[in-house]
Amino acid sequence: MKILMFFHGGSGNRGCEAIVRSGVAIIKKNNPEYIVDLASWKPETDKIIPLLDNIILDKNREFKPGSFAGLISALKVKFFNDESMAFRKKHEDIIKRIPDYDLFLSIGGDNYCYGEQPGIYEIDRCIKKAGKKLVLWGASIGEEDLSPEKIEDFKLFDLILARETLTQAVLESKGLTNVKLCADGAFTMEKEEMDLPDGWQDNNTIGFNYSPLVYKKNKASRVAANSLIKHILDTTDMTICFTPHVIQKNNDDHELLMEFYNEYKATARVIILPNNLNATQYKGYIGRMRFFIGARTHATIAAYSTLVPTMVLGYSIKSKGIAKDIFGSQKLVLSLDEISNSTKLKEKFNELINEEAILRKMLQENIPNIKKMAYKAGIYLSEV
Repeated sequence: MKILMFFHGGSGNRGCEAIVRSGVAIIKKNNPEYIVDLASWKPETDKIIPLLDNIILDKNREFKPGSFAGLISALKVKFFNDESMAFRKKHEDIIKRIPDYDLFLSIGGDNYCYGEQPGIYEIDRCIKKAGKKLVLWGASIGEEDLSPEKIEDFKLFDLILARETLTQAVLESKGLTNVKLCADGAFTMEKEEMDLPDGWQDNNTIGFNYSPLVYKKNKASRVAANSLIKHILDTTDMTICFTPHVIQKNNDDHELLMEFYNEYKATARVIILPNNLNATQYKGYIGRMRFFIGARTHATIAAYSTLVPTMVLGYSIKSKGIAKDIFGSQKLVLSLDEISNSTKLKEKFNELINEEAILRKMLQENIPNIKKMAYKAGIYLSEV
C-alpha cells in the first residue's frame, strides 16, 4: 500500500508537523509495511519528521505565458467559467502522481474552514476518477463553513475522519455516511525534554501562546492579552514562558511574543522559548508547565495531552470540539469575540487557577480515552 499525504504547508507550523509526525506513526503502528510519502509546500522543513519514506515538492504551478494549454484554459474560463484546467495545472505536482499511489490522505483537517476550495475539489475529482482511495484526515468544519459545493466534495471521500464530535455532528446532519470519529493524532505524539531555561520555576511556570492569526482576526485581543499578562504578574508568583508554535514568514508567533517579552523582561519573571524547536521539543516544555494559555490549537493539544490545565484562545470549531470531548463542555475556551475582553480573560484565568485540581483530575481521567480515539484513525484507514 502506497499512501500520499497531501495539502501540507510545511513544518514551520509545528501544528502541521505534529499532524504529519503523529499521522505517519499511527499508520505504521498498524501497518509497518505501508509506504507513506508526503507532498509539501516546503519539503526542507519536513526532514525532521521520522518514518516518512519520501518527501516531494508540491508547488503551485502556472501555464507558461503564451502556451497553447494556457490559451485553451483561459478560453474555457472566459466562455464557460470552467477553471478545471487551471486548477489541474496549479496542482499538477499531486495530480501527475495519482497513478503512483493507492490512497491519498488529505491532511489539511481545517482547510475547509477558509472559504471555497475549488482547487481541492478538482484534485479530489481527479483522484476518484482514477479509482484511487481518498481519505480526509482529522477534519474540523463548522456549519458556517459548509456550502453545497463542499458537501458534494465530501461525498467523494471513502472516509472522513472527524477529530471531534462537533464536526462529526455537522457532517452527519448533512446526510454524509462516510464519517468516522477519532481524535487528533497529535494527542499521541511523543515529547522530547530539553534543558530548562534560566528563570523556569519547577511546577510554577505558565505557558503563554498568542498568534498573528488571532491578532489579524481581532486586533483588540492584543491589548487584552497584554492586560492578562500584567494580571498574572501582579496576582501570582508564577513565571510566564512565552511559547511560539508557528514560525513562518508573516505568521510568526515568536516575533509577536518577543514584543511581550521585551515589555516585561525587567520583571525577571518572563522567559521566551527559541523559534527553532520542533513540535516534540515544544511539547517537552509545555508538558512541564503548571498551566498553559494558547491560541494555536496544537500547542493546546500538547498541553492537554500532557495533563496541563489549559485555557484556549479559540477561534474555530476544532478548539471548541476538542474541549467538549475532553471535559463534556467547551471548558475554558474563549470565542474570538471574547478574547478582546480584558475582564473576561481575567475571569477565565482566575477560573483556571481556582479549578486547577479539578481540571487536572479530568485530564487524567479522559486523556487516555482521547488517545485511544486517535489510534482508531489507523484502524479505520486499514479498513478502507
